[in-house]
Amino acid sequence: MNRDLHAARELASGLAVRAGRLQVERRDTLRVGAPKAHANDVVSDVDIASERLIVDAIRAAWPDDAIQAEEGHGGDGTTGWKWVVDPLDGTRNYISRTGPWSVCIALYEGDTPRVAVVHEPVADETFSAVDGGGATLDGVPLSVPDGPPLAEALIGVSFQPNPATKARAARVIRELLPHSGDLRRLPAALNLVYQAAGRLDGGVALDTNLWDIAAGALIAREAGVILGGPGADFTTELTIGAAPALWPVLSETIRAAA
Repeated sequence: MNRDLHAARELASGLAVRAGRLQVERRDTLRVGAPKAHANDVVSDVDIASERLIVDAIRAAWPDDAIQAEEGHGGDGTTGWKWVVDPLDGTRNYISRTGPWSVCIALYEGDTPRVAVVHEPVADETFSAVDGGGATLDGVPLSVPDGPPLAEALIGVSFQPNPATKARAARVIRELLPHSGDLRRLPAALNLVYQAAGRLDGGVALDTNLWDIAAGALIAREAGVILGGPGADFTTELTIGAAPALWPVLSETIRAAA
């Protein structure tokens, strides 16, 4: 089935902006529910409302597509196309007011990501990409520079805050911190799109879910970030990204530690 990917990107961008606006408006009145997988895996009523807004609009436009959404409002489809939705990546930052968060929407054809949008509500920035068509920030094309040496590089670090992953992340940080310019902990999607924009020189994400990285990874790749994991392809277990000149040493360092 043919699909107008640019129309899909416009729909996803508009929905991400609408969800982000809802999140900003409802931040003072949000209600936090019971933790999910562990004590640090929190969800709010705003996460759920944002997901419903996005999923309902996608179903209205393409009712036969599959939807994989973090808070469970998705479903199977019959078209071979799948939307992957994280309505609020960085819920702990959002609830505690300690850092940025984003709205993430990706569209897959089979196993291939074709469209991606990551919107940062407070900065009011929208990163997006179409497979083979490049990445943009608010419509301006993104192109990654070669990058500095590791000793000068700013590296993003993302990980699930469960006990096992925190222990794994500690090994990576212990190896990276003495040898890099500096580290920043960020939600996974922003880690990837900040690499696409050249704000970070590289990054690592550990033990994520597909909805955490699907949109950001396509945007990063289309901007020229090199991506990998335990092997040539990135995975939810391990996603490494870097500017081209930084890739060999950063990927080797992270793989050895992770």
